[in-house]
Amino acid sequence: MTWRLRGAWIEDLHAIMELERATFPDDAWSENLMRAELESEHTHYIVAFPEGDPTDLRGYAGLMMPRGATEADIQTVAVAADARRMGLGRLLVRTLVNTARDAGAHEVFLEVREDNTAARSLYTELGFEQIGVRPGYYQPGNVAAVVMKHVIRRGSESASGGGPESGDGGDPR
Repeated sequence: MTWRLRGAWIEDLHAIMELERATFPDDAWSENLMRAELESEHTHYIVAFPEGDPTDLRGYAGLMMPRGATEADIQTVAVAADARRMGLGRLLVRTLVNTARDAGAHEVFLEVREDNTAARSLYTELGFEQIGVRPGYYQPGNVAAVVMKHVIRRGSESASGGGPESGDGGDPR
């Protein structure tokens, strides 16, 4: 599968929310929160779609990085269930890390559900390391968040670990 990426538009909100609710049924963000994320000057959201159909959103991801900051935070990554294990999660995360690098970040952080072993494995492959745990972070369910950090290397593509055809962790939560 060949994936294409573009910046998210506010017109994508409905499709993003459908994917958000399907991916995170117990702790989906509200539409108002997602709208605020898409409209914020401090965030950068991307959407993914199969080549030839830019309205068929199969994934999205968001990065928070205020202008001039040297740290960035991956806010969310979601991949449709039928598009997992096709490299889309890897592509989304690599793109956000490289966007952060290009904007001057030195480090990228994220939180991932402790029970999401596929995503944790993907992030480790991409150079993220665990730096802490936040007990009970994800509610309901009282699931801990694993806090991970990626130190950006200058002079090359920062998030290593294979191309878009490699395995995919699905989502950061």
